[in-house]
Amino acid sequence: MERVVAEAERLQAADRVIVALDVGTLAEAERLLDAILPVTRQVKVGMELYTAAGAEAVRLVRRRGGRVFLDMKFHDIPNTVAGAVRAAAALGAGMITVHVAGGRRMLEAAVRAAEEAAAEGSPRPRVLGVTVLTSMNAQDLEETGEVPPLSELVARRIRLAREAGLDGVVCSPLEARLVKAMGGRGFLAVTPGIRPSGAALGDQARAATPATAIANGADYIVVGRPVTKAPDPAAAARAIVASVARALGERGAACGPLPAGPLATGASRERSAEARARAGRPDLPTPRPDEAP
Repeated sequence: MERVVAEAERLQAADRVIVALDVGTLAEAERLLDAILPVTRQVKVGMELYTAAGAEAVRLVRRRGGRVFLDMKFHDIPNTVAGAVRAAAALGAGMITVHVAGGRRMLEAAVRAAEEAAAEGSPRPRVLGVTVLTSMNAQDLEETGEVPPLSELVARRIRLAREAGLDGVVCSPLEARLVKAMGGRGFLAVTPGIRPSGAALGDQARAATPATAIANGADYIVVGRPVTKAPDPAAAARAIVASVARALGERGAACGPLPAGPLATGASRERSAEARARAGRPDLPTPRPDEAP
């Protein structure tokens, strides 16, 4: 736990900004990498680019010196997801996403696969659980049959992700504070849905500025169109990094270090058996004021 907490706390502003390469060709990806890699090495490869170019998209980013956040949101039977995680780890992805809605057994299989890959010599990727897509609002959830209020559903999925041994979750910037209250500073909060002040929301329903995300405790922010569609992607990325740097300074001055708390490790997975044996639904924890980041 201490190693992961220390790693999170020493991240510089540029390390916390992940730029999404949501483009359809390797040539477009190359052009964006030319612009953004001098600003941040953190790059998201998602469904669009991976579907178009396959594993070569990950290899391209790594050849250029970037770090890969492979955002494929794996959601399938446990055996299939475990195989996908092993393959992603072999490619050198540093962070991998799975859908928390896939359930405890699938999440635990993903974590085991990451650990097995590390035992076989691949770098151990962080496994992150997607809680609720930032494009979804309460009406969207109701239409898909989800009964709990959105905030309660997010909280349930944060808890499940932690109990299953994941390294953190992907959530909206509005929910990063809840992640830190429930999981502690070593449990990562990665927030898409980032829009600089005045930027169009597009299809995002639960969005916030880079500064708000960091103030709420986000460890990483994921930014796509505000950078990739900008006339000058490098300048747009630099502006976001500068905003994150200012927010980190303000967060540190106002709050000090983020709260210590349980980290999703082997100990969390041991607790998951006990959690499964509990009867009924445990009450959702209420964040205490002194736990807020």
